[in-house]
Amino acid sequence: MSALGIVGGVVQPLAVVAGSPVLVGMMRQVRARLEGRAGPGIAQPWRDLRKLFGKEPIAPRGTGVVFRAAPYALVATTLVVSFVAPLATVDSPLDPVADLFAVVALLTAGTVALALAGLDTGTAFGGMGASREMTIVALVEPTLLVAVFALSVPVGSTNLAAIVSSTLRDPARAISPASLLAAVALVIVIVAETGRLPVDNPSTHLELTMVHEAMVLEYAGPDLALVELASAMRLGVFLALLANLFVPWGIATTAGPFAVLGGVLALAVKVVVLGLALAVGEVFLAKLRLFRVPELLAGSFLLALLAVAASFFLA
Repeated sequence: MSALGIVGGVVQPLAVVAGSPVLVGMMRQVRARLEGRAGPGIAQPWRDLRKLFGKEPIAPRGTGVVFRAAPYALVATTLVVSFVAPLATVDSPLDPVADLFAVVALLTAGTVALALAGLDTGTAFGGMGASREMTIVALVEPTLLVAVFALSVPVGSTNLAAIVSSTLRDPARAISPASLLAAVALVIVIVAETGRLPVDNPSTHLELTMVHEAMVLEYAGPDLALVELASAMRLGVFLALLANLFVPWGIATTAGPFAVLGGVLALAVKVVVLGLALAVGEVFLAKLRLFRVPELLAGSFLLALLAVAASFFLA
């Protein structure tokens, strides 16, 4: 465990927790402006969280420990990923956990916990949302694994920090055919995993189309605040991983205060740029029909497979 890894283990979770709601607020504000509305301001998600945390905890009658534990599991798994992944610093305090398969397993565990909570409510909407979410996850997680695996082939390791360090040493790798194919596949994966358009619409409660919102309809108060915070954190973590896997420049490689501060600022700039680009794209996209979503995700999986083939044959 290096000094840089220890610093990263402290700084990265704090940056993700503090910055993710602001990122969501910025994305909502951009969408509002492009749609001709004033918007609530970029700090509105934090105001909503503060109000929800101040309310009395309430759970629907008949729910069990799964419903109550799911928000904590969702936050905890995302925090662990932000703790070990190379986001602001290239070293990890727990290097074995920074492996591709461990990180994807942690993120999937949070999703499964929320889906089980939706089933635990016993409502039609909860079961419908959980079913749809598992359909999407069954296609998204293999694509995520295969896309990042394509980046790991030239490195000879599935460790995320090793992949980032390799791109830093060889910048031309970021524009290789394998990297470009993997980048497109990962963009589609992130859109689906975080419930953005055209896969899901995070700003609607229309019962026939919602996926993520259907699983959290029964949450209220502090539990809903944890779910909303975890959703924002997952979006921030996914965008940070996308940025650092392909454009890692600016990430801290030493434990000096200026290097770490530069790494945090570079991370913030990259995530904000990606988030705003995603928000702008959503304004011009319509939600896909549910039965068309597997076709989109199957296409992303094909791109990930092509990236793996390119990494072997064009290396």
